[in-house]
Amino acid sequence: MPTARAIERARRDRKQGKSPSTQAGEFVREEIEKVRAGEHGVRSVKQAIAIGLSEARRAGVKLPASKTASAQTRRKAKQDSAAVGRKPSRKRAQATLKALRRESTSTVSRAALSKQAKTAAKKRSAGDRSAAARKAVRTKGAAGRSVAAKKAARTRARRGRAK
Repeated sequence: MPTARAIERARRDRKQGKSPSTQAGEFVREEIEKVRAGEHGVRSVKQAIAIGLSEARRAGVKLPASKTASAQTRRKAKQDSAAVGRKPSRKRAQATLKALRRESTSTVSRAALSKQAKTAAKKRSAGDRSAAARKAVRTKGAAGRSVAAKKAARTRARRGRAK
């Protein structure tokens, strides 16, 4: 069950005209925090992300399945979108939570998240990554770009790659 804070953040993102995936990011972040806090576990980072996206759809974020998703995933996404405002049966909710509580909580470490992000990025073409970077520059604004540039410079300096 998503917290009111995540729903509020997603709503704010929608008002600012941000994409559905950005709105859904709030739910994914919350799911990862839940696992880190030990509320329940997951088998992989991918599962934590899937749970977060599912909760986002149930909360009303208009998020379709990805273009490369399997038929089963597409069906599940459609069901989640249709379930907006509906509560799952108590039995089912309890069974899901019980199964998740048996899983490990160490799967959402920084290293695991980093590995997942790199793997996901590798699957995208150079053109796709470049287009995403250009869009980020457009939406960030001058102040945001300045902050990002300073952060990048700090990171380069810390890793000993001053240019």
